[in-house]
Amino acid sequence: MDEAGTNREQLLIRAFVGLADTLVDDYDVIDLLDRLVGYSVELLSADAAGILLADSHGALRVVASSNEHTEWIELMQLQADQGPCVDCFRSGAPVSITDLTEAAERWPRLAAALADQSSYRSVHALPLRLRGEAIGAMNLFHGQPGALPATDLALGQALADVATIGILQERAIRRGEVLNEQLHTALNSRILIEQAKGVLAERGNLSMDTAFDRLRSYARRHNLRLSAVAQQVIDTDLAAAVLATPATTRSPAARRR
Repeated sequence: MDEAGTNREQLLIRAFVGLADTLVDDYDVIDLLDRLVGYSVELLSADAAGILLADSHGALRVVASSNEHTEWIELMQLQADQGPCVDCFRSGAPVSITDLTEAAERWPRLAAALADQSSYRSVHALPLRLRGEAIGAMNLFHGQPGALPATDLALGQALADVATIGILQERAIRRGEVLNEQLHTALNSRILIEQAKGVLAERGNLSMDTAFDRLRSYARRHNLRLSAVAQQVIDTDLAAAVLATPATTRSPAARRR
């Protein structure tokens, strides 16, 4: 095996071990999903990734993204009610678009919204599903057109399955119940984190991406839940301490936009 293959194998092992380590009692589902999008970008040579979950009413919500621009594209899909992630969620099957510039006929409202705004040329959406029923979707964005190798699609689906396991606890699966409460908690946590990012960005004159890096770094350095730190940033004077925390160093693949 060449050096690149060895490095990828090591990253793969680290990813699954790291994700498995988060699946403990009272784990932070938002931190799990954030780690998942980061590993997806690195392992699958994507430029960005995002995860959407359905709430108790079946409406998709953005819960994790590797950067603000990706989150904006996800929101455009939801607003237009069409696009790869929407089709993936509704069908419960992967959706691969090798060239987004050729998708205007399929998704005219989305194409109009993204005109001259998107730097991505291809997207691959993978379902988060339980026993054939989709509860969300994970989306991989690439700056160049083209298909993903079958092995990468299989790996991406495995990562999406890890996310599903993290969201739906085993005891609930045995009872045949979807943990709507867990999904609701994840969505509420995301709202808190977005508010905290705004506070940090304003006080520190930072981009939203950098604000989130500081928030995440502080939570991990102090072994705290992201949502708990976000709540303290909003309610107390913790923002100064968070802003003083060095941002996490991410790999070149994870930093690409």
